[in-house]
This record gives sequence, structure tokens and C-alpha cells, in this order.
Amino acid sequence: MAILTQTTCFHCGDKCPEDAIQVQEKSFCCNGCYQVYQILSESKLNNYYHLNTHPGKIKIQSEQKFAYLDDAEIADKIIYYQDEKQCAVSFYIPAIHCSSCIWLLEHLNTLNTGIIENRVDFLKKTVEIRFHPEQISLRQVAELLQQIGYPPFIQLHHSDESSKKTRDPLLLKIAVAGFCFGNAMLLSFPAYFGLNKGDEVFGDFFQLLALSFAIPSMVYAGSDYFKQAYISLRSKVLDINFPLALGIAVLFLRSLSEYIFHNGAGFADSLTGLIFFLLVGKWVQQKTYHHLSFERDYRSFFPVAVQILDEQHQEKSIPLEKLKKGDRLLVKNQEIIPADAILVKGEASIDFSFVTGESVLVNKVLGELIYAGGKQCGATIELEVMKPVSQSYLTTLWNHDAFKKPNAEGSQTFVNKIAKHFTWVLLLIATLAFAFHLHQSWALAINAFTAILIVACPCALALSTPFTMAAALSIFDKNKFYLKNTDVVEQLASINHLVFDKTGTLTLVDEKDMIFEGSMSPADADLIYAVCKHSSHPLSRRICSHLKPQHTLVINQFQEYSGSGLSADFHGEKIILGKRSFVLKESSLDFSYPEVHVKIGERYLGKFIFIQKVRSGFQEVLKALEGNYKSDLLSGDHAHGQQQMSAYFQHPDQLHFAQSPKDKLQFIAHLQAKGAKVMMMGDGLNDAGALKQSHVGVAITDEINNFTPGSDAILEGSAFIKLPQFLAFSKASVRVVHQALVISLIYNSIGLSFAITGELSPLLAAILMPLSTISIVTFCSLATHKAAIKHHLKL
Repeated sequence: MAILTQTTCFHCGDKCPEDAIQVQEKSFCCNGCYQVYQILSESKLNNYYHLNTHPGKIKIQSEQKFAYLDDAEIADKIIYYQDEKQCAVSFYIPAIHCSSCIWLLEHLNTLNTGIIENRVDFLKKTVEIRFHPEQISLRQVAELLQQIGYPPFIQLHHSDESSKKTRDPLLLKIAVAGFCFGNAMLLSFPAYFGLNKGDEVFGDFFQLLALSFAIPSMVYAGSDYFKQAYISLRSKVLDINFPLALGIAVLFLRSLSEYIFHNGAGFADSLTGLIFFLLVGKWVQQKTYHHLSFERDYRSFFPVAVQILDEQHQEKSIPLEKLKKGDRLLVKNQEIIPADAILVKGEASIDFSFVTGESVLVNKVLGELIYAGGKQCGATIELEVMKPVSQSYLTTLWNHDAFKKPNAEGSQTFVNKIAKHFTWVLLLIATLAFAFHLHQSWALAINAFTAILIVACPCALALSTPFTMAAALSIFDKNKFYLKNTDVVEQLASINHLVFDKTGTLTLVDEKDMIFEGSMSPADADLIYAVCKHSSHPLSRRICSHLKPQHTLVINQFQEYSGSGLSADFHGEKIILGKRSFVLKESSLDFSYPEVHVKIGERYLGKFIFIQKVRSGFQEVLKALEGNYKSDLLSGDHAHGQQQMSAYFQHPDQLHFAQSPKDKLQFIAHLQAKGAKVMMMGDGLNDAGALKQSHVGVAITDEINNFTPGSDAILEGSAFIKLPQFLAFSKASVRVVHQALVISLIYNSIGLSFAITGELSPLLAAILMPLSTISIVTFCSLATHKAAIKHHLKL
């Protein structure tokens, strides 16, 4: 009877190898997962595994990478509060993904008594920790998180920003406006239902109190509308803030006048209610998914500290900003090179795809200059810094004027376009009503003029966009498309031309497919594996992971020729792997894909071809967009993948290779000059200029914490297949705003029919204005959700 064995890791859920660690009928894929299990078991925290199956998705790292946190200067940047008894720090933890994560992180004090208190913010993926500095250091806190599989993600960009919580002034204004609105409404009830002659003195007192609540509501809570209206007047462009400020001012002056001259109950309740609802709409509009970083500079992609060699050739951690010319810098596997430097020791195999878009690894020789922004793929290398970080190529590229060029046309929302015409039409109607009633009575003329400005105040119009777009923003977020703010939804709806980057956007750099073209026996595979396992080159490692040797062979005279290939001897037979020119001693013009040619003795076996996989669903996406959108491909690659991409794009003139970052930006600008509304999709710094220049810049990433240059939106790779649905839904959201405008105009027409006669009562205004606001908000939310269901998006 066969014994059923566990094939997945008890901790992380990955498949276990044949030599998996077996403990108490539990299998672990590696020693790291087993260590975490031991730590939790010894601390009696096994409930971690009961809340979710295989919750430990992130592997821990064995190397001690937080030594730099012992530096007091670096620690001061990260700790946001400290005294003799406690320190407080906030760490960003990318690995947080489920309830088990929250439970474990909130029980850190069980693992170490030096932890006083900790709180997890699931949406932001942060954990705030207070600890005793005498019992546990900042470095030890970070290492404790690493040991249990939740290493903190620390970057220079984030450490420079203050972690101290600041009070949001907008929320304070909403609180003030809400307090004033509630009290003014309560004090206005007696006037609505009428007072007898004996109680009229109380009516005047209540009216004065209501007016007193209107003053702070207007002066403090509503001050921004007056400031923005003044700015719009100075710039000679009337936006939605001008008619709003005009309506608020007229409401107050009319209320003040009616109190002084005892000719009405005033509109204090309508005034305070208007400001309250407008501020709530403004808060909704400003609310964005701040757990993602849209605005980044070059510091976002570098570590807080780097390793250098001091005068005694000892490793030392220093803050990145202290790195200077002449320092000996150590860069380990998968680390970013933060400054332009010369290679002085080791074998450098650099991935520059983030900077240039070129997906092929570049091998550097001793004495060669390596620009900042490249990622080392291989063993540790030693570099001599030639320029400080602030003067490096990467920093210069990021700060180039072309990359800061604002959108030529600017973005103007639908509401602001309407507001320009709305204001003049409103003033015209009010002026005509004033002139019509002037021959009868000054008082009647003024009442008609002010009543029109009050009842036709575009509060419903001002609220339709933020509530519709906020609902749309929430739906996009739930479907893994994270938009910077509500304005991006409108810009997205206007797009008619899509431009795609290739490397990392349409092709997956980390998931390369590999095929062998030629003839290779199992014995040959054993020899190739025996040679490649001695090399740290990424292509050698890929070949080793692809081959499954049947026998362990011992080779002699192994040599690795930087930038060319490998050679070794097995019982007098020469094995050579590498470039075609190196293996066959002839020149080659075939640059279709990265290739490794193989020759054993006098036999040429063939070549390994590394083909980048095209992102799943790309063909379906293009087909769905065909007819409604034009599309182009921009790539920093010279010839790699051109044949592969031509199978997806119908015309050769849609493919543009060998594009520098500046070329990409100019290509976008050229399309815009011809009237195109362009959306650019990219993933690296080489796309940053094009992302900024385009009407909508979308950074696509398969790991939300990976490089995401400044953009208008971030799209998770798994949601790429929904791109046609996102574009269609954005158009539907804008249609909802248009429909809300029609409803708003109907309410205004009803109100104007009363206001134009000069007989608008406070009771009617108190009913009509909130009713229009509530109905508009309800309609916008329901219609947006209906549109999402129609386009098969998750609610």
C-alpha cells in the first residue's frame, strides 16, 4: 500500500522537493519555513495556521540585511517617537495579505517581551510598533519581523517623510460644518411651523443664533471656496468654485438682511447644509488609495543604507546620502547600484531593463563604468564610486526637464467645463429677473435676484462628479486597478490611443520560457548541468533549473569567460557553452532572443533559446480594443522580440524598437499634436517621461511593491485582461455624471420657477436643496454600481 505524503509546504503552500523536511507529519519546502514554524510553535502561536491555510507566503532571508539600523543617524530617520522608556516606529510590510498575518503581527509581544504594543493597518500594509529600547533595538525589531517571514520594506524615500500623524484640516472643517448645520436646522424648525405673536421674541432670538452658527461655517469651513473663486477670477477662468462661492455669499447676505430688517426667517440652515454637503463631497473626491505610491522620485528605488569597505577593508553600513566619490561600494545579488561607479572586483551581470528597457543582461569587465539604476544579477561585486547619488545618471535622467514636462493640454473636468457657461447663464437669468421686477419694487427685485442665485447654486452638480468618480474609484480598486484620484476616471474615458511598453509590460521578464533547439541525449544533459552549476550567471542558473541530471559528474579545468561563455573538460573532451561566436568561432547577426550554444568535443548540439512570455490575455485584450482604439508598441530593445510582437500587431509601423526614454516621450507628444488622447502603459524609469506626458500614464506591475514610476494609475498584472472592461466602465461613469447633470437641471428649473417671482421661502429652500443633493448622490452611487455589474467588474 502506497504511503500518502504531503506534497505542499505546511507553512507557505509551495510544492516540496523530494528532500523536503519532515516533522510531525508536516512537510516544509525549505529550512526557512521550518524555522518560522519552530518559532511560532515554541511561542504557542500555532493559531496562525488555524485562521488560514498556508498563510506564510513570503520566504525569509537568511542574510542579516538590517545591520545598518544600528547606525543612530539612520535609526533617527525611521523612528518617529522616542524617549527613555519607549520608541515608536512604523514599518511597511508587503507580505501582509490575510487575517493570519494580522493576528501574528499583533502578537509580536509574545515573541519578544521588549515589544510594548503593535497595531496593524491592513489596507496600508503597515505595522506600528512601540518597543523598549533597552530590551530590544530597532535592528532586532526588523530582524524579528524577518524571522517570522514579514521583512519590513525600508526605502530612503519613505524614511525622509515624517511618520508623525497630522490632523486633516478638511475633516476638521467637515466637523465644524456638520455641527453648525445640525444646530442651525434645529433652530429653524420654529420658523417652519410658525410662531404665535407671544413667541415672536423667541423667533428673533433663534434666528440670531442660527445666523451665528452660519458665520463660522462660512468663514472657516467654507473659506476654501472663496479662495478658489478668487484664484479663478484672477486667472480669468471661471470654475465650479465661483458659482458655489457666489451662492454661499448670497445666502449669508440674504439671511443677514432678513434678520436686520425683520422681513424673513433667513436661510442659515440652507447655508450651513450646503457647506457641509460640499465639504463631504470634497473629502470623497480627495480620498485616494494612499497605500500605493504614485508620485516617486529616484530615492524611492534605493535602499536607506549601503555597504562600503572602510580603510581597514571592513564592511560598514552608511546612509545613502553619505556615499561619496572614491568610496568602495559592495553590491550583492539583486541589489540596485545607487551611484555611477567603476567595477574593481567581481563579475558584473547587470539588468538595466528598469532604466533603458533593454531586457538582456549586460556583462561588465573590470574597469568599466556601470551607471546607477542597474541591478546586479550574480555574486557580490565591488565598485568604486565615481559620482555621488545626486549626480548619477539615474538621478539626472529622472530630473531631466523632459520628464517634468506637464501635460500640454492640462486636464479639465466635465463639471468645470459646464461651470464656465453655468455661471454666465445664472447671472443673466438673475439680472433679467431683477430688471423685470425693478419697476414694481426694489425689494422684490433684490429678492428675485438673490433667490435665483440661491436656488440655482450648483451644489448638486458639484457633488455628482466626486460621488460618481469615488464610487468608480472604489470599483477599480477592488479589481486591482488603482487610480491616483477621481479626475483620472474622466481622463481615462477620453482615451482613443493606447501605447504599450514591451519589457515588463507585455512580456514577463521573470517568467522566461526556455527551449532547446537541436539534439541532446541524457548523457549530454548531465555534462551541460555539471558545467553550468559552477556558474552564477542567470542564464546558467536557468539551464540548471531546466535540466534534470541523472548522474553527478565531476568536471575539470572549468573557466568562465565574462560576456562570452563557459568551458570545461571531462575525460579529455571539451565542453563549451555560450555565445555563437564563442562556441563556433564565427560572427553572428542573430539577435532574436538570448541564446546559449552548446558544443561537446567536435559535436555541435544546438542552442538554448530564452523566449520571453507574452503576458497572458494580451491577444484577447487587443482583439477587444480593435476598432475603438489605435495602438502602438514602444521598446528599448533593439531587435529582441520583434518577430514575436509582430504576431500580435497587424501593421509593422505599430512596432517601434530601440526607443530611448526621450524618444518615447517625443512619440507620445507627436501623437498628442495630431489630436490623439493617449494612454501609456509602462513599468520602468525609461517609461517615466512618456507616462508623465500622456493623458493617462499607467504603471503595470506584477508585484505591487516593485518599481512603479510616477503615474496616474497602477495596474496589477493579473488584472491586465480586464483592460477593455476598465475603459468601457470609465466611459459609463462619465455618462452617469452627464445624467446627473440633467437631474440637477430639472431641480434647478423647479426652484427657478419659484425664485424668479421673488417668492422663494426659506422652507422651500430648506426642502429643495437637501432633496436635490441626496437624490443626486443616491442616483450616482446606484448608477455607477449598475454600470460595474454590466461590465462584469467585481463590486
